[in-house]
Amino acid sequence: MIEALKHETIVNKIGGRFRLTALIQKRLVELLEGSRPLVERKPGMTNIEVVIDEILQDKVSIDTEKTETFPMRGRSRRLHEDDD
Repeated sequence: MIEALKHETIVNKIGGRFRLTALIQKRLVELLEGSRPLVERKPGMTNIEVVIDEILQDKVSIDTEKTETFPMRGRSRRLHEDDD
């Protein structure tokens, strides 16, 4: 297991486990689609290790400024993460 994920520091840095998971997934997809890492990739480093390192070094984050509203059974809910 990646050591950084064992501590609450990275969870608190992003604002919760859901946001952290969403950020990891989105950035991982970008790397798999050919985006270049924003940190130095050491030999043997996996893509997920690269993503965690990028988060810890403040190279990537979730855009919490964008808000979208979706109807939900007569109510609305706000999503703060960019879905695309």
